[in-house]
Amino acid sequence: MKGTVGTVATNGSAGTGAPVPAAVVAVASWLLAVAAVVVFVAARPALDSDQLFFLVDVVGAAVYGTVAGVILARRVHAVPILLAVASIGVGVAAVSYSWTQLALVRPELPVGFLGPLQNTTWIPGTLALFLVVPWLVRDRPADPVIRAGIGLGILTIAWFFWARTFTDIADIRFVGPVVAVGFLTAGHVEWRRRHAPDGERSGTGWLALGSALMTASYIPLAVPDVPWMLTPLLHLATQAFYPVAILAVVLRQRLWGIDLAVGRAALAGSLTAVLVTCYLAVTVAVSLVLPNESVFAQAVAATAVALAVQPVRMWLGRKVHRLVYGDGVDPARAVRILGRHFAGADSPDLLLGELAAGIGTALRLESVEVRRGGDVIARWGTATGPVEEVPVGSGDATLAVTAPPGESLGTRSRRALTELATVVDAGLVVLRSAEDLEDARRRLTEVRLEERRTIRRELHDGLGPSLAGVRLGLQGARNLVTTDPDAAAGLVDELLRELDRQVDGVRELSRSLLPPVLDELGLTAALDELVITHARAGFRVDLQSDLPAGMSGPIAWAAYGIASEAIINARRHSGTDECTVRVAAEGDLLVLDIVDDGRGLATDARVGVGTQSMRERAREVGGTVGIEPGDPRGVVVRARLPWSES
Repeated sequence: MKGTVGTVATNGSAGTGAPVPAAVVAVASWLLAVAAVVVFVAARPALDSDQLFFLVDVVGAAVYGTVAGVILARRVHAVPILLAVASIGVGVAAVSYSWTQLALVRPELPVGFLGPLQNTTWIPGTLALFLVVPWLVRDRPADPVIRAGIGLGILTIAWFFWARTFTDIADIRFVGPVVAVGFLTAGHVEWRRRHAPDGERSGTGWLALGSALMTASYIPLAVPDVPWMLTPLLHLATQAFYPVAILAVVLRQRLWGIDLAVGRAALAGSLTAVLVTCYLAVTVAVSLVLPNESVFAQAVAATAVALAVQPVRMWLGRKVHRLVYGDGVDPARAVRILGRHFAGADSPDLLLGELAAGIGTALRLESVEVRRGGDVIARWGTATGPVEEVPVGSGDATLAVTAPPGESLGTRSRRALTELATVVDAGLVVLRSAEDLEDARRRLTEVRLEERRTIRRELHDGLGPSLAGVRLGLQGARNLVTTDPDAAAGLVDELLRELDRQVDGVRELSRSLLPPVLDELGLTAALDELVITHARAGFRVDLQSDLPAGMSGPIAWAAYGIASEAIINARRHSGTDECTVRVAAEGDLLVLDIVDDGRGLATDARVGVGTQSMRERAREVGGTVGIEPGDPRGVVVRARLPWSES
């Protein structure tokens, strides 16, 4: 991530700035501000209303000079040039005022042309800030509406300069055009915020508000009997806020190829400094107009005013932090926002997208991505700046976020992201559980389908042809009854034996699926019955069981299915006539081994239906099945299933 302030040239902007003139403007503005303050302190004038205007000029010189230098160093454009004119103009006005105050106490100092400058030099640049600059803060060529707005702003500035310098007009005609054109300009910026393409809206709300506030600060000049401190206090507040508004648009929209990231801590500090400055100005101004009966009474009254304004300043401070950092600055509020998104998700698949949107909204981010194993599984917003990742939980999941254009994440935002990442971790747990459940459902469906295929195969390939043969045999016996009764009787006996074999086969098939005795008497009894069934078919099963009596349930069903399938495989493929089944409970595992000493695993053996069925049964209950060669020969099927006696 970029630091508090960093730059990257984009869109071919490299080399289009003017670093030297930018430095000259910034240094000159600050020198004028510092010089004005030093001369003012040396003059030690009596406190009056003009000194608040002096403070406005000093703040304007420092702030606008800095912003002009930042932008001009990266791009030569009319906006930073007008900012530079404003900063130099108010700086010269501040020096002019402080010099005339010093000349009052030291008459030997010449005033000359410097005296009148305090009333004139600030006008062109200051009025251009909210009458011309808002029309120019854009990255597209000016259309007729923009050109008309710029021309109207220039004419209004010329009128104000002429009326203030060369006439004695002091009514609404003096500032009426300024206020009207100013609100028109602010309205146009607000229209852009509502109707311009998405890329041209970012930050324009700040610019519209700043333009409207700058315009409103001139209204008291045309209203009679307004408290004298109102006008300079409004100017002070707006002059400190407005440069931030301009910078917000330039940086967020990356106008004129400028890619500059300002740390959120620096932005919050700047806005808080504006509030503190206004707070102190109000306190000082009120103390100046209080009755001057005694120093003590004045101090008490000033303190009362300060305490009354303090809650407002604290409230505004909280608003500033929420504006800069989003609702994530308040953990309780952020959790409520995420809770609404958590509860509003219609499905687990949409849950992470809702959480990403909640985090992006709560922390005022440009984009949020939830990544797992390098894949993006949820996304909110579109990233255009540097990406910063925050780990989620102890796995391979991360939150990849980007700050809005013109901002970089600070310590506070990163800490809030780390805290909110735990909620995303909970969402990942829910998603994984849903995926596991869906996978279990899929595997259960596959097992059921495979069992149905097995039944169909046994009926179609075994029982069906056998019954058809029995029918043909019975037809033949019927034909022999009258001609050769002995042959007919022998044929009937053979058919009865075939029917017995098929009945045993059907019973074996039904028991391999789920024998009734497994539910009634438990796993050991079911395995005993399985041994008897195979013994009738001539295959010996040596059962070695050490299980609690009556053990049943999903684990028992899985163990029985694995044992039944493994015995059938041994009977059909091992080439031997016996196998051993060992089953016991060891700790929290049910251990099941089926061992034969037959011909072993073929080198070209493939995973068949039986093997797949055993593994699916074990996986359903969280266990494992392994098939390996026996020692010295044969095959060993090992199943390990989780089990608890409780």
